[in-house]
Amino acid sequence: MPLHAIEPRRLYRQIADQLRQLIEQGEYPVGARMPPERDLASQMGVSRPSLREAMIALEIEGLVEVRTGSGVYVLARDQNLSDGPVTAEGPLEIIRARQTLESELAAQAARNPSAAHLAALHHSLRLMQQEADIGGSSVQGDRLLHLTIAEAADNSVLLRIVTELFDERSNPLFAQLTNYFETPAIWAVAISEHRAIVAAIERRDPAGARQAMHDHLDRSFDRLSANWTQAEGVAASRSSKAPLTSQ
Repeated sequence: MPLHAIEPRRLYRQIADQLRQLIEQGEYPVGARMPPERDLASQMGVSRPSLREAMIALEIEGLVEVRTGSGVYVLARDQNLSDGPVTAEGPLEIIRARQTLESELAAQAARNPSAAHLAALHHSLRLMQQEADIGGSSVQGDRLLHLTIAEAADNSVLLRIVTELFDERSNPLFAQLTNYFETPAIWAVAISEHRAIVAAIERRDPAGARQAMHDHLDRSFDRLSANWTQAEGVAASRSSKAPLTSQ
């Protein structure tokens, strides 16, 4: 069965469904290694990050196993422990949506920040650092910082949207993807990026705050769409550590 081009407007679910069909029809038998990500993406006419999201969805569904540094392997059907196809929002689309919305919210927060909001932002930075210092993810402080910036808009609808988008990080697809790329070193970089956002807000620099938020979420996108070879290094660095839960 030949592969079909995926229309650019479609998301990881359509890619995963086509690959699932090929697996079920025996194109990729149990135990076989799937073609390299680069080759599959080219044949299907999709980006490698979108293909990666599809592979992660199939992994959650129990159809494949991602072995960093080796490839993606087809599992026996009786190893499928999932309740059905993953239908969560795609992590990379979530980040792009957040980038569009939160960049402007950061600029708005910088126009006239209150003392209370600045205090809350600095508290969130301290919380992120405290979480990092004990070897965990800094997600609680991260969440507090982004929601505090959204609160500065004094718009309950915008705050709800930012909250919902941020909390999508706990969906199974997002959590599994970040599990491959998250390290204490990555969190250190992310904390530095957050400090730049807060600094721009504190000096009442809307353009600077907008750019700092845009850059942070752009780099977050890049971190989640890195090559699997980079994920191999993450896996090795975690072999003696408890897994992190978010990025």
